[in-house]
Amino acid sequence: MTDKATSAARGLELWRKSIRERATLLTALARSTLGPRVMQLADLMADAMAADRKVLLFGNGGSAASAQHAAAELVGRYERERKALPAIALTTDTAILTAVSNDYGYDRVFERQIMGLAREGDVAIALSTSGRSKNILRGLRAARRCGATTAALLGQGGGPARRLADLPIVVPASRVPLIQEAHDFILHVLCEAIDRRRQTS
Repeated sequence: MTDKATSAARGLELWRKSIRERATLLTALARSTLGPRVMQLADLMADAMAADRKVLLFGNGGSAASAQHAAAELVGRYERERKALPAIALTTDTAILTAVSNDYGYDRVFERQIMGLAREGDVAIALSTSGRSKNILRGLRAARRCGATTAALLGQGGGPARRLADLPIVVPASRVPLIQEAHDFILHVLCEAIDRRRQTS
C-alpha cells in the first residue's frame, strides 16, 4: 500500500471512529434520564419569555459560541416563523468583556453582566464542559441572588456548577468535543420544543 493510500485508509478509519463515538453518545443520551430535565428547561424558558422575562446564556470558548448560537435561534428563528424571543448571550459585547476583565478580573465577566441584566423570573443558562470555571460559578451565584432560575449544561460529572444550578443537565461524556456537541444537540431540542409550544399556545 502506498503512503497516500495508507493515509487515506487512516483518515477513513478516523471518520468512522468519530461517527461511532457520536452514535454511542446519542444512544447514551436516549437511555439517560435527561429527557424530562431538558423538557422541563424548555418549559421554564418558554414560560419566562411568555411573561416578558428573558433568557441569559453564558460560557467560555466553544461554550460561548454555543451560547451565542442558541440566543440567535431564539431572537431570530429556529425553523418556524414566530415573534422574536428575548434571549441574550453574555459573550458578545467586547467592550463589556474587556472592561470587566481589566477592572475586576475575568472571573467576574458574567457576574457583572448578570447583576446588571438579570431580574426575578429570568432564566440564566450556564454552559460548561467541566463545571469548574470560576466565572461560570460566579455567574450562577449572581443569577440566584437576582432571583433568576439557574440551569447548566455540563459534562465530566458537572463539577461545582452542578450544585449551583436549579436544573443541572449533565451529559454522560468526558471528552470536551463530545460534551460540546451534546450541548448543541440539547440546545436545538430546546429551541424546537419552544417553537412547537408557541405554535400550539
